[in-house]
Amino acid sequence: MMDLRVSVVLLFVFLTGGYSLKCYSCMPDSTGSCKAKVETCPDGFSKCAGSIVEQSDGHSLSCYECSSLTGSCAGQTVKTCPSGSTQCESSTAVTQAGDTKVKTKDCAVACQNGSLNFGIVRTTSSCCNTDQCNAQDAPDPSNIPNGKKCYYCDKDKSCSNTVDCSGTEDRCIKATGTFEGQSWVFKGCVSKSGCDATTSVRGIESFTCCEGNLCNGAQSVTQSFLFLCCSLLSYFMMH
Repeated sequence: MMDLRVSVVLLFVFLTGGYSLKCYSCMPDSTGSCKAKVETCPDGFSKCAGSIVEQSDGHSLSCYECSSLTGSCAGQTVKTCPSGSTQCESSTAVTQAGDTKVKTKDCAVACQNGSLNFGIVRTTSSCCNTDQCNAQDAPDPSNIPNGKKCYYCDKDKSCSNTVDCSGTEDRCIKATGTFEGQSWVFKGCVSKSGCDATTSVRGIESFTCCEGNLCNGAQSVTQSFLFLCCSLLSYFMMH
């Protein structure tokens, strides 16, 4: 969203000897610049003042919206983003077996380009910041190993499994949090951009990234695996 800044600057001038108060006034043009001039103040004014006023041009970002379990966003629609949304996002998630592909598009407060590999599901996200710029689907996650390996947790809550990272996934990740009183941990591969993210998700207490192979540990977990997948996918795809 673009703002037009309108500033009015009045600089204080003291004049004695019975003269009326005079102040500098400035009304900027569309570029925000102006040339100050001296004006005589009406009777009753005893001080000069300065102020800055911001006016919005009334424009709200618009993005394509889609949530599909069929792997197609052919029926995508345009939505006006809520206040605070600065980007449009598009993401594609594929299960390990390759039998399910999920595509989503929406407005985002903050979005990170890159990919994330949880072992049982891989996802890529594409971000942009102009109206309806997310018309194109995010690409399918790469399945070509890049030489890095990380631990991940399977549906049986074992975190001793290893996964081959791919594409731009140059970090291992470990996330921790609580849900309905239970603690959980989740692990996998992630792009550096995902580690630089600052937006938080409810329930996630912390996440750490590391660069070495298998640097995210192999301890088992005792948590809701499905909830964790959904929470972290929300973090990296929708924020």
